[in-house]
Amino acid sequence: MSSSSPLLSDEGVSRVRRKKDFSHMDRVDGRPVNILQGLELHTAVFSPEEQRAIVAAVLDLQDRGRRGLLRERTYSEPRKWMRGKGRATIQFGCCYNYAVDRDGNPPGIVRESAVDPLPPLLAAMVRRLVLWRVLPRACVPDSCIVNIYDVDDCIPPHVDSHDFLRPFCTASFLADCDILFGRSLKVLGPGEFGGAGSTAINLPAGSVLVLNGNGADVAKHCVPAVPAKRISITFRKMDAAKVPFGFTPHAMLQNLSAAAPPAVLRPGMTSTSTPPQPPQNTGAAEGQSPGGVPFSLSTDEFPSLGASSPAVRPAMTSTPLYRPHNTGAADQETQSAAARAATPKPQQAATPHNKNRVAPVTARQSAGGVPFGLSTDEFPALGALPASGRRPGRR
Repeated sequence: MSSSSPLLSDEGVSRVRRKKDFSHMDRVDGRPVNILQGLELHTAVFSPEEQRAIVAAVLDLQDRGRRGLLRERTYSEPRKWMRGKGRATIQFGCCYNYAVDRDGNPPGIVRESAVDPLPPLLAAMVRRLVLWRVLPRACVPDSCIVNIYDVDDCIPPHVDSHDFLRPFCTASFLADCDILFGRSLKVLGPGEFGGAGSTAINLPAGSVLVLNGNGADVAKHCVPAVPAKRISITFRKMDAAKVPFGFTPHAMLQNLSAAAPPAVLRPGMTSTSTPPQPPQNTGAAEGQSPGGVPFSLSTDEFPSLGASSPAVRPAMTSTPLYRPHNTGAADQETQSAAARAATPKPQQAATPHNKNRVAPVTARQSAGGVPFGLSTDEFPALGALPASGRRPGRR
């Protein structure tokens, strides 16, 4: 077991399988759209032994909730007066209202209402989801809702509130289950849902479904009446403007965005094995290129399990990354600068007035004397493409 998270081992990432190519076309505003874009299914995230431990912990929390040992709004179990109406819920991190409550609070996160914080085992689950790249490090969940289904319980069609950021995810336990997606989902009867253009995705026990993009915001989703007892745990990150007053993130998750991912154990290796060493490149220290320049590995250089190796990056050229649009004027200025540089200048004796003087840098010169010009088109906002549709520096 990992010393940093004794509740869940860091080993086992190699067993995870990921599906990210869900597709189901439907018409949105008159044009065909893949309403499942953004969905990801990660199977075998939790081993059978871990699933049993998580289920036992959830059932213990339910027992404590029934005995009044959790905060008032943490546990909820409605009276099961008809098919599909008995699902119990346990909320951690925040209290979310599905409808106007008895105090007049509207649907959404109730900032004045406190619930119990994430238990350590659920925080360890979040840690795994982030370190194993099921969820991005920029969106570490800080709350969750546990749904406990008995036979015939369900969740009606809905889109998750934007009090929570995207992506979010749901983990499944005890039994496999179908989840329906569709633009026009509707209630057909107690615990029965459907509609034109709906489609089902099977969620195996131990799997995690990530919802993002169209799959989270264009399509509705629901869980029809289940044929067997089931538990799901949905992890979400709260919008900063909706966080409950006095909320404190779990200590296990506070520095998670900077943590290093666990090593993937290949066949024939154990946790104590020494992985094969690549040929040594003399003169290059660990974490440095052969030229001694520090480097970092991005998520693009770590493809999903089973994916092919990333493409080799093109070599950097010596051509300038940015050129001014008025190339004629720039070329003239470059030639003038070269002519001035080639003309020998008389040496000045150091005097109190000029010994510390530094040659000024003009508005279109760098400190090295090379002309340049940065336009807003060539230096766009972070994450945006230039207006020309071309990435700077690529010819």
